[in-house]
Amino acid sequence: MAATLDWLGCATFRLTLSDLVVFLDAYIDRVPGAAPTGITVDEITRADWIVVGHSHFDHLYGAERIAKATGATIIGSYETVRVMETMGVPPNQLMPVAGGERIRLAKDVIVRVYPSQHSCVWTTPPMPASDQVCLGDLGALYQERQERLQELWNRLQSAGAELLSHLTASNQGARGDGGALVYVFETPDGSLLYQDTSGHWSGIFRDLRPNVAILAAAGRGNIDGEPIQGSLAQFVARQADLLRPQKILLSHHDNWLPGFSQAVDVAPIRRELERWVPKTKLIEMGYLAAYPLFAR
Repeated sequence: MAATLDWLGCATFRLTLSDLVVFLDAYIDRVPGAAPTGITVDEITRADWIVVGHSHFDHLYGAERIAKATGATIIGSYETVRVMETMGVPPNQLMPVAGGERIRLAKDVIVRVYPSQHSCVWTTPPMPASDQVCLGDLGALYQERQERLQELWNRLQSAGAELLSHLTASNQGARGDGGALVYVFETPDGSLLYQDTSGHWSGIFRDLRPNVAILAAAGRGNIDGEPIQGSLAQFVARQADLLRPQKILLSHHDNWLPGFSQAVDVAPIRRELERWVPKTKLIEMGYLAAYPLFAR
């Protein structure tokens, strides 16, 4: 089975498995100030499935247009499905999941769904450098976290007209992240784990052994509901140590929202991976790379 992967910016990928086309997230049309990825939502004419990690705009915005244009089925949290239905996606193209499901995508392709965690964007700073060690913020109550998120949103409102216009256009009324999910795709040639935000449950990750893992590398990592006491690079390496894949690709690590995000320095992540999992290969690829996923 020919398996290729295209990175479309932020945490969005196009996974092609022979004749099957699966989008991992759908945020493609982004703020004009971000580097172009070489493709727009309107140019997408083929998709069988859209698998969404969580319901924030930088993951979900665009899924409704791809689904309407191609007839693709959207898999995501109940909040993702609620938002997509309000956007006019027919119910028969929506598949709500919460973790624990096994879904057949094609005759020889199955995806398993697992509950996960969102990165701790409520901490300060929300987007630290990859080698910046962050400490504290442990034990924060839900209400405290929501207050800090509101403060972050208020700051974004004054980040410039271009950014504000994009945030307004992409605001689909999602009530939070909807419950982050990770997915493991099983194919005849190998398995792929997909994660679109920097968080996990350790008890789940340590039992997975994907051949390839797409790991989010942005923000402050979330381990079992609490922010990592360390750096983003250390967080990615700890995840890799739990999973032990042959290859790792990163997601969410470009400057997808200038004025808020920043391009992640991959060098500290590479160094930590070499220390924790020396047998695992870190793959760096550009947009629309058509990377041969399971090639040795």
